[in-house]
Formats: sequence, structure tokens, C-alpha cells
Amino acid sequence: MKKYFLIGLTFYCNLMYAQNLPTIGFADTLSIIHPEVLCIDSLALYQGIDSIATGAIEAGAFPGCQILLAQRGQVFYHQSFGFHTYDSTRMVANSDIYDLASVTKITATTLALMKMYDEELIDLDQTLGYYFADLKRSNKRDLTLRKVLAHQAGIKSWIPYYQVSQRRNGRYRRRTISADSSENYPNRIPGSELFLYKDYYDKKIRRMIKRSKLYEEEAYVYSGLSFYLFPELIERISGLSFDQYLSDTFYNPIGASTLGFEPLDNYPIDKIVPTEIDSFFRMTPLHGVVHDEGAAMMQGVSGNAGLFSNSWDLAKVMQMWLNGGSYDGKEYLSDSVIEEFTRCQYCDLDNRRGLGFDKPLITYDSIKSSVAKAASPRSYGHSGYTGTFVWMDPENELLFIFLSNRVYPSRDNRKIYELNVRPNIHTLVYELLEKQKS
Repeated sequence: MKKYFLIGLTFYCNLMYAQNLPTIGFADTLSIIHPEVLCIDSLALYQGIDSIATGAIEAGAFPGCQILLAQRGQVFYHQSFGFHTYDSTRMVANSDIYDLASVTKITATTLALMKMYDEELIDLDQTLGYYFADLKRSNKRDLTLRKVLAHQAGIKSWIPYYQVSQRRNGRYRRRTISADSSENYPNRIPGSELFLYKDYYDKKIRRMIKRSKLYEEEAYVYSGLSFYLFPELIERISGLSFDQYLSDTFYNPIGASTLGFEPLDNYPIDKIVPTEIDSFFRMTPLHGVVHDEGAAMMQGVSGNAGLFSNSWDLAKVMQMWLNGGSYDGKEYLSDSVIEEFTRCQYCDLDNRRGLGFDKPLITYDSIKSSVAKAASPRSYGHSGYTGTFVWMDPENELLFIFLSNRVYPSRDNRKIYELNVRPNIHTLVYELLEKQKS
């Protein structure tokens, strides 16, 4: 029976392409479909991804992963591989939740700023000094939001907050971190038995960012520092907490129930995939708490990192972007705003980035690229330190999501990069999409 079904689909695909007709209509919500309905060779797809994913797991690149692929809102592949950890006791399910790491930058901070830009509440060409009073007398006063979001502002890449809070003898400096809770140290650092000084964000994080040096020449340097500040701006404009604004404006209306910060507030720990066994700061396995140290110092809610989700809920926001700003009949953003944020802002300065979003390399390099060579110049996405990756291609109407915990048990593991796991899957899919037309 299956044989005749596939023969029929092949005939259908050939007929549609012979007449230059679309194989399937557009849907503004996610739905599951068989790859052959999109004229994608299902055997080559399943065998190819299975070989890449299982090979990577056997090589120790990560314990397990989730992979989701969709075209025109039709999810033609959604599979999980491996286990939560290398003890192989709990298999990864499609519903399991991963730490998204820096995918937070686009799915939280950039998303909120897009909405505020759409509502003319912010000006991308206004300066940090204008939006942040304490930066008016700093070296960052004249940096525009556009340059900062495109990583063209020359801001230092990162600050290891937990390290600079320690003295040489290993003890923590005054008004930073304590091993005991008290009135002055009321906030437990997620995933630890350490407590944070009550005004740590204002007295330390903001001050360190303000005082940090800029690179001498203005050029592309990936930096997460401004993403610690942007939630403050979003809260000031919206009148809501950063996480509440995101939930009320996007995540809840779009039906992305697992997408959010601090997942242990809503989900059992066995539904959340562990990230790393921290052996240098929190000295404990990180499970259900944010992996990124800077986000941990922000109590788990940060514009830099901290979001958790499964691939299905994450795909709803990604598909909304591909839909031109709408999902399930509701408009979240205007198409013009999406085009502005996802276009290459400083290509003439050899900077491939959009506003918040990553873009394909200006000159393709198979060693350095995170995406397939066939990904269109209009495509965009972001990667996350924990082994997460999302990429959208409006020209091919393609969505690719890859979630993993490649940092388990240690961040020293770089096999996911050495094996080119994600670009290899991406390339396979584009090759199969090209065969749609042959």
C-alpha cells in the first residue's frame, strides 16, 4: 500500500513541476506532512539525517538531539535521537526542553525590539547614550542601536562576571557573591549554593559594561554585552518585566507553552535535558537552570541567554517570521520590520550580520560556515553555545531547527563543529529540495 502511495506522490510531483505549479498551498500555522507530499525523497531524507545524527552521537558530539524541518509551514521532518545524557537512561523525545543559549538573543531580545520598532517606540539610529542615562558619559554614548545589534560597534565580546567577582585567593569580593544567604545576599544563583548581592546588576554588571573598553577600530566583533542592557530598556518602555512582556506579547498568544525562562517553574525536571556538569563556578550538574554564567548572574532571565524550549514551540516563532509576521491569523510584526532586521546591515564593511540575526558568510567558506552553501543571502538565524541552532530561508520557505546539549558533560567538547553536523544536515536538505525540481 505504501509503495502505491509513494508512486502516486511521485506522479503528482512530476505533474505539478511540469506545469510549473506549487506542490502545496501556504499555511500560516505549523502542520505535519509526509516529505513525499513536498516531493522530497523521504528515504534519502530519513537515511541521510539518521546517518549524520547517529554518527555524531556515537562519536560523542552530544548525547542526543532534536531536529525539525519545515517548508511553507509544513513540518516534513521532526525527529529526536539519542538520550538526555551518556548514561542512556532517558531517550530524547520531541517534547523535551533544551537550553537555547544565545538563540535567546533573537527569540527574546531582538523579537521584543522588533515589536517596539514596529510600534515606533524605538529608533534604530538613536544612541545608547540617549536610551541609557548612565552611558551618556561613557565611550558607548554615541553607539547607535543599529551598530550595536549588528555587532558593528566594537564592544568587547564578553565579561566573565563570576571571575571578576573573585580575588586571587578564590574568595569573592565584597558586594558580589556569598556562600550564605542574608538580607544583602537574598538571591540564589540558579543551580548553585551561592547567593548574589542584592544590587549586583546595578552595581556590578551595568558598571562593568559601562567601563569596558571598545576596540580601537570599528569593525565586526560579536558581543553579548548589550543584550544584558536591552531588557532594561524593554521593561522601561513596556511597563512589564522582560519575561512577562515576551510571554504576553508573543509566547502565550502564539501557543509556545514550553518557550520561556526558568522552566522548572512549569515543567518537571525529567522533561528538561541537562546541559553541563559545571566544574569551575557552580560546581554542580546544570539541569533545568540556565547554562550561561552571565545569565545566571541575572537570575536566569537575561537578553543574552536563558530561554528554554522544545523544537516545536520554538518553530512557531520562527515560522511567524517566515510568514511575514503573522501566525494562526494573528499579526505580530509587519513584514517590513522583519525585512529590515534580517537584511545584511554592513556588508560593505565585511560584516554579514543583520540586526540581532546571523546571516550567511559574505564569501562562503565550508570550514567556517554554519549553514549550507545553498542557503540564500536572505536567510537568517542564530546559533547557541549549548549546541542549538535555528535557520530560516524565506526564498526557499525553509525552516531548520537543531537542538542539542553538546556541552554535556563539558563545554570542552567541540566535535559538533569538527564533524560539521548542522551544516551537513542543512546541505542534505537543500540537495533534496533541489531534486524536487528535477
